Amino acid sequence: MDILIWAGAALSIAGLIGLMWCIIRVWKARNAGLDNDAMRAVVQSVVPINAATLFLSVIGLMMVVIGILLS
Repeated sequence: MDILIWAGAALSIAGLIGLMWCIIRVWKARNAGLDNDAMRAVVQSVVPINAATLFLSVIGLMMVVIGILLS
């Protein structure tokens, strides 16, 4: 079950890196002083990636918990 725990931890870290990328992308757009429509376009392009990385983190954490329970 160690493989399940480490694989889950790796997925969670990958998801966390993706979430940080989303935050940095929107933060840079916000500091660029874009108008409302351009800012909305940036945020709309980041939302699917944000949801996917959040899902990846949740799956990874579930794998870790299942691996711990089965050990």
